[in-house]
Amino acid sequence: MRMIVCIKQVPGTNQVEIDPETGVLKRDGVESKMNPYDLYALETALRIKEKLGGTVAVVSMGPPQAEAVIREAYLMGADDGVLLSDRKFAGSDVLATAYTIAQGIRVMGDFDLIVCGKQTTDGDTAQVGPAMAEFLDIPHVAWVSAINSITPEAITVEQDLAESYEKVALSYPCLITVEKGIVQPRLPSYRRKLATAGRPVRVMGLADLGDSDVSRYGLDGSATQVERIFPPETHCEQVVWDGAPAEIAAQMWEALRSGKFI
Repeated sequence: MRMIVCIKQVPGTNQVEIDPETGVLKRDGVESKMNPYDLYALETALRIKEKLGGTVAVVSMGPPQAEAVIREAYLMGADDGVLLSDRKFAGSDVLATAYTIAQGIRVMGDFDLIVCGKQTTDGDTAQVGPAMAEFLDIPHVAWVSAINSITPEAITVEQDLAESYEKVALSYPCLITVEKGIVQPRLPSYRRKLATAGRPVRVMGLADLGDSDVSRYGLDGSATQVERIFPPETHCEQVVWDGAPAEIAAQMWEALRSGKFI
């Protein structure tokens, strides 16, 4: 079985500046990490590999420094990785991002299963995975909380619909997005670090995708534009109340009722 896991490098802190002109995050020089939800997607694929055999490839879209999360995936057991990196991809919204990654996966070749994290911690749209499936014209299920069974022919999953659960069977090729907690991600291996130190990461730009329609990428290919974005205001105010428990409770209730601390 050939599986592809989509991963992303996201800021490792909430202290991130925003470009006032483009409305996108300034990622240069910012501490970064693998998107936490993608750790669950990668672990899901690795466990399937352990059960059925096959390979696990990872694909990421981002600047050159995003190679770091692909190498982190190597330490967990991924077999190979592709980085989609090109200045022409900059500023992509959900639509352009999903299209770009889908085109990259087409170049990577045949696959059976694509596994994505439910969402990313920087965008939180939870739309890229399903949009990719539409561009690839394959069935998909989002919000997968458990894999009930898997064979070389099909996979049966449990979908979390908030107020109910639904069991869905899919034949390959297909795509799933997994919830946090579906499995417990393993730790990176120092032994794998030594073994994969020289393993290459394939970098693909727009020219490598074989697509002449450049209007589908980056800001030009984005159907949505950020009108205004700004970091949330942060402030901290401490209040000390003295008195008997009943008096403190009354003061707390009055403060909550007035909306002062909301």
